[in-house]
Amino acid sequence: MDLSFPTAVYLLCFLTSLACAALLGRSYLRNRSSMLLWSALCFALLALANLFVVLDMVVFPDVNFRLARLWSSFAAVAVLLFGFIWGMEDDR
Repeated sequence: MDLSFPTAVYLLCFLTSLACAALLGRSYLRNRSSMLLWSALCFALLALANLFVVLDMVVFPDVNFRLARLWSSFAAVAVLLFGFIWGMEDDR
């Protein structure tokens, strides 16, 4: 595994999104706010997408993980959008 500048950026993006998911999840366990849950799930899926980037670009450069990256990113946005819509219906 070559530890170059792009590799460091890919790993930092993965670790940052994973840390955000963990912090949001911990905050959800304390406050039980549904928006914190949806945000934590979104960032967990974004961390998965970033993990696929690391696997695709660094670990297995000959294997194409593009479809997995796209679907996990789509799922992250869909979960957060669902959380926003669900939250608006709860406010009524």
